[in-house]
Amino acid sequence: MSAFLQQFDLVAHECANAPTIAIKDSIDIAGYATTAASPALANTPPASRNAEVVQRLLDAGWRITGKTNMHELAFGMTGINDFCGTPRNPQDAARIPGGSSSGSASAVGLQLVDAALGTDTGGSVRGPAACCGVIGLKPTFGRVSREGVSPRDTTLDCVGPFARDMNTIIDVMLAIDPSFHAGRARRDAAKVRVALLDVEAEEEIECAVAAAVTRSGLSSHDVRLESMSDAFTAGLAVINAETWRAFGYLVHSGKLGADIEKRLRAAADTKAADLDAAERIRRAFTDEVNRTLDHADVLILPTMPALPITIDAARAGTSVIGMSSLIRPFNLSGHPALTLPVPMPGSSLKAGLQIVGRKGEDEMVCAVAAHIEAKLALNA
Repeated sequence: MSAFLQQFDLVAHECANAPTIAIKDSIDIAGYATTAASPALANTPPASRNAEVVQRLLDAGWRITGKTNMHELAFGMTGINDFCGTPRNPQDAARIPGGSSSGSASAVGLQLVDAALGTDTGGSVRGPAACCGVIGLKPTFGRVSREGVSPRDTTLDCVGPFARDMNTIIDVMLAIDPSFHAGRARRDAAKVRVALLDVEAEEEIECAVAAAVTRSGLSSHDVRLESMSDAFTAGLAVINAETWRAFGYLVHSGKLGADIEKRLRAAADTKAADLDAAERIRRAFTDEVNRTLDHADVLILPTMPALPITIDAARAGTSVIGMSSLIRPFNLSGHPALTLPVPMPGSSLKAGLQIVGRKGEDEMVCAVAAHIEAKLALNA
């Protein structure tokens, strides 16, 4: 159950101490096929050039060690893939690794690489990161280049990094985003104002998030986003329509996994009226988040409402769509969001603490995450 689809060694400048990074198989690497871990795309010709983010990593001295496994066509939350294998969850091998960037989260959690890139359309970086107990960042929509990333046309998808520590997350962002500012990302965040979102989540996860904020010493107040649930539903409509437009032609290939074919066929039924309503909700929810951030520097909430279910439960049909109820809305709105693992008393598993910032203020999100990370380490 490898996190990797292909392993290799690609580096632009020889350096014995070059940090290592793996790349999700929806991102082009010159000379290698971008198959999105799907048998329907297994015969895709090798990419003729690197995706912009890949080239930036090489130019910055990173060593690319391979392409990572994923939920087929990036269209699923479990990370289960019967064609390429299901990557192992480093926190608990019996549980799902999360999708769709399952291999990237697994490779980082298993310490096979220093960092990895994934993509996040409906939580596909933050969900696997939370499942696997690592850090994952979804940048502000449009801030990091998607040139050479599949699907080509999207209003939701973002390329983002995984790592085990915030310093590495910041280093990756410095490589892939030429506008990213190291000083702002590593600023002192002790006086940042936090809005704690009131959401539906299991009590042990809510307590773990609240305890981490308390231990951080950050000033906080409680808030609620009234259109959060509507934004989740709207995000589903948008991702279904956009994934159908990108990959619907594959349903007649006879090569898709059964779960993906079923979901794609259902996605084809997304109505124009559903998308019109989704766009109205997108505007309303974005405005609500922006207004809330007028009175706080970041929002904090759980990344997922519950711990990841077992692989057996997922195969038996237990629904996982609720996994993305707290992350998908911020794909719809385009705000930057990061998940940070935090301890849960009495459990070997980590909960995910999600930090959401103003659009374009990805550095603030990173600074707050680094502050909480440091305080938790001091109090460990």
